[in-house]
Amino acid sequence: MDSTVTAACAKGQFFPADSGILDHMLRRRARQLLFSVLLTGTLGLCPWTQSTAQVIKSGPSSCPGVALTFDLCPVRKGTGYDQPLMDYLITHRIPATFFMSGKWMTRHETEVDHLLGMDFFEIGTHGDVHLHLPMHDADEQRTEILGPVTRLQEHHAHETALFRPPYGEYNDETVAVVNRLGLRFIQWDIESGDPDPTLSAEQILTKVAKRVKPGSIIVFHANGKGKQTRHVIEQLTSNILPRKKLRPMTVSDLLNCTPLVPHD
Repeated sequence: MDSTVTAACAKGQFFPADSGILDHMLRRRARQLLFSVLLTGTLGLCPWTQSTAQVIKSGPSSCPGVALTFDLCPVRKGTGYDQPLMDYLITHRIPATFFMSGKWMTRHETEVDHLLGMDFFEIGTHGDVHLHLPMHDADEQRTEILGPVTRLQEHHAHETALFRPPYGEYNDETVAVVNRLGLRFIQWDIESGDPDPTLSAEQILTKVAKRVKPGSIIVFHANGKGKQTRHVIEQLTSNILPRKKLRPMTVSDLLNCTPLVPHD
């Protein structure tokens, strides 16, 4: 299961010293953190979680829909493409939003074109090579964020305005770069946990069903890391969402959703 620095900080967890992650981050971020201290007079253990800029985690609670989102991160093993999941979504014309990394796109040009051809799908980006963005300065973050946006334009003649950071990690600089690039910063309010091999489909479904509500944005994976994802999506869309009178939407449709006004 993908874990994030922000999640670890929120839970009071720390990385082992031999990982080198924390030391590397502190070296690269020293100047930025000092500047933050001078401005605010405070220094938290996880200062990059204190962003005041807009980060979208859900849609309007008045909308009778949820956004099913799927990250397409690069993988070291396997095809990197969950064909059974995609077949199910396409066969049943289920609206979904995919966040593609540049590295993933490079290996899956045919699949990118195929997904772009589905009018009920929406495409966003997920960083170029899936970096831990808070460990990098603003220029490096801009390169990581802009890479797949440019690739979609130049190789697939497609423009996208949706961005999700790798691992869900970000800081104020990340948000500022995203805003300057004219992108919308999309996170989630429900993490399915589908890449976790210890979770059964029933456990994932129970977790999602308990938390899902009008306007929710749920994060899954479509790169093959979620062994239970196809079954979860089948049960979610055919049983749980209809029972709650909710329907799948793309992220943009969810954010632009106008609730139906009941007739007298």
